[in-house]
Amino acid sequence: MGSADGYNHELPAHLVRISQPFYLGTCEVTQAQWQEVMENAPSHFMGDPNLPVENVSWDDVQEFIHRLNERENHTEYRLPTEAEWEYAARAGSTMAYSFGDDSVRLGEYAWYAENSGGRSHVVGQLEPNAWGLYDMHGNIWEWVQDWYAEYLSEMLTDPYGPASGSFRVFRGGSWNNRARYCRSSFREGDVPDHRGNDLGFRLLKTVP
Repeated sequence: MGSADGYNHELPAHLVRISQPFYLGTCEVTQAQWQEVMENAPSHFMGDPNLPVENVSWDDVQEFIHRLNERENHTEYRLPTEAEWEYAARAGSTMAYSFGDDSVRLGEYAWYAENSGGRSHVVGQLEPNAWGLYDMHGNIWEWVQDWYAEYLSEMLTDPYGPASGSFRVFRGGSWNNRARYCRSSFREGDVPDHRGNDLGFRLLKTVP
């Protein structure tokens, strides 16, 4: 997890052990899925129900998850932790992107500043990573569960981040970003009520 030669907030590269199995959404949560649960339409980019929902805060996402769990009578849905997200994004790789280090190939996998046309795109149109997950690089940033904190150097098992903080983390880069911000290790964050037209999420489901 992290990077040995990235920005300061990606340092240091360190080992993380994921001990619990989980399912992760093949795609980012769509506007149709959000509408079905929340009965509203917050997104900036409209026109197709299979566009990713965006313009939703971390707090908004928690309400979505609460309603979805209540509807299905369990508590198995949540956001992935930052470690779980990066584990899934890397899909077994240790390079800058799931497919390698060469950003020239990024357009095969990601909608980003050079190919997006200045907007988000319908999910699942480009190549998936080795584990069958789409848009882990680019399209929209994805909220994760953790409060932001600097990394520790020691190996951790199932880290959940600090108990409190100021910023919640989001990962993956977006349609509005250059290639370096779409790397598997790159991390950003903002206050939990922040919304943006390049920021959404994907769901994790725990294994009972």
